[in-house]
Amino acid sequence: KQWYQRRVRGAGFLGILLCASIPNPLFDLAGLTCGHFLVPFTTFFGATLIGKAIVKMHIQMLFVIFIFSKHHLETLETLISQIPEIGPALHAPFVEFMDKQKLRLRSGGKQGGAPSESVLSKCFEVFVVGMILYFVISLVNSLAQQYYKDNVEGKKQK
Repeated sequence: KQWYQRRVRGAGFLGILLCASIPNPLFDLAGLTCGHFLVPFTTFFGATLIGKAIVKMHIQMLFVIFIFSKHHLETLETLISQIPEIGPALHAPFVEFMDKQKLRLRSGGKQGGAPSESVLSKCFEVFVVGMILYFVISLVNSLAQQYYKDNVEGKKQK
C-alpha cells in the first residue's frame, strides 16, 4: 500500500503508468491514491489508457502466444500423459478439448450453427443491463434534484 502511494505521489504519470501496465489486482488502490492526492484526471486517464491498452495488452498477448504455441502444447500433452495413474485417462480428453478450442477459434466461435448461450451468461447480462439502467436513473434523479435546488429553492430565497 505504501509502495503504491510513494510511486503515485513521487512519479506521477510514470508511476501510474507502471501500476497500470503490470497485471495486478491492486490497481484500484492506485486509482484511490490518485483521487486522494488530487492527481489531475488527464494525467491519471492518460497513464491508465497507455498502461492498460498498450503495454499490458501486449504483455498478455505475448504471454498467450508463448504459452499456447504448438511446441508448448505438445510438451504439456506429454507431461499430462506422464502423470502416474490418471495421466493416460486425462490425455485423450485434454487433446480433444484443445482440438475443439482450435476449431472454435478458427471458425469465429461458431460450432456448426448458432452458438448456444448458457443460462448463467444470460442472467449476468440481465444483471449488468439492470445495473446500467439503475445508474442512469440515479444520475437523472441526481441532476433533477440539483436543478430543483438551484432554480426552485434559489427563487424562494429571492
